[in-house]
Amino acid sequence: MDDSRDWIITPLTADFLRGALDLERTARGGLLPHRLPAAARARFGGDEEVARAESQPSGVRVVFRTRATVVELGLLRTVVGYRGVPPSPDGAYDLHIDGEPAGRATASGGDVVLVDLADGSRKTFPGRIGRVRFDGLPGREKDVEIWLPYTETAELIDLRTDAPVTAVAPSGRRVWLHHGSSISHGSAAASSATAWPALAAAAADVELVNLSLAGNALLDLFTACALRDTPADLISVKIGINLVNHDALGQSDFGPAVHRFLDTVRDGHPTTPLLVVSPVLCPAQEDTPGPAAPDVSDGRVRFTALGDPADAARGKLTLRVVREELARIVAERAADDPWLSYLDGLTLYGEADHAELPLPDRLHPDAAAHRRMGERFAAFAFGPGGPFATTAV
Repeated sequence: MDDSRDWIITPLTADFLRGALDLERTARGGLLPHRLPAAARARFGGDEEVARAESQPSGVRVVFRTRATVVELGLLRTVVGYRGVPPSPDGAYDLHIDGEPAGRATASGGDVVLVDLADGSRKTFPGRIGRVRFDGLPGREKDVEIWLPYTETAELIDLRTDAPVTAVAPSGRRVWLHHGSSISHGSAAASSATAWPALAAAAADVELVNLSLAGNALLDLFTACALRDTPADLISVKIGINLVNHDALGQSDFGPAVHRFLDTVRDGHPTTPLLVVSPVLCPAQEDTPGPAAPDVSDGRVRFTALGDPADAARGKLTLRVVREELARIVAERAADDPWLSYLDGLTLYGEADHAELPLPDRLHPDAAAHRRMGERFAAFAFGPGGPFATTAV
């Protein structure tokens, strides 16, 4: 790497970030994007899994305007690994120029947190600051976006370029706020920019704020309050899969929890188009209650449902029950809320899709399925007559 040139080093500030709800200045002088605001982070009780999910910057991007032909992003990443499981690929940092994909890179170094799946214990191995580099960029004036990965936390240190950079003014596009589980977070997609919500946002030309929390879409009130308090023109919530695979609620608890969650969101957005999305197909839990657990064999993780199908008749949640209940709840509420809509997740990924594009780990759609889901969501929600169409009432 040629470091002899005259670099321009730009400290990163809020003006250069999109898609984060809060920014934390760290002890090392870095900037750590958060997808939950400080008030919400104070309310989830220090849960390490929630903290990890919300600090993984799915949908967060560094945005600036420049003539630079070389761009380097300095950062300290935190990567989570699992004992006995081969390391996951490094997180992908996607470069977009004037809204079009223009490159992909990975970062080196960083801290590694090793988790033992048997007992949940974890050990941290400190690492060094790394850099993500993109070169050979066109020398003209251009808008540059660097999409941060959904798989690792990225504490941003600085931006190094061979030409000056300036912040980009807000686009003025409609803001779409989305909340969901690991599938919406990006799991098994090629990158944050190619997770299905990001692809749908690009197709519809809207500004995405992805408040999805891998493993933690559990109708928590701190999440509902974050949605309530975040400015947005459009809101969608994808509900169900984590409630089933955590065995978090029974059928009698599910309806009241959904109503409480939606009531809280509506407190801040009484007339904002709000779309409720039910789970996509997951054969392991269509008729089998949770909990679900990772099964590690041959160095691969596959998820298995541990519940008894007979327990569904005794009040346990399954995905099939969740879809039926969500359809009923939305239909009832829509009588007094004309801005509320429902989308059956099976229209995004159903049985025919599973036959063609099976779930690699029995839970998460792969990169090709993410693309299909993004296209279908954009067509349904943003297309003519859709709940997010510009002509929607």
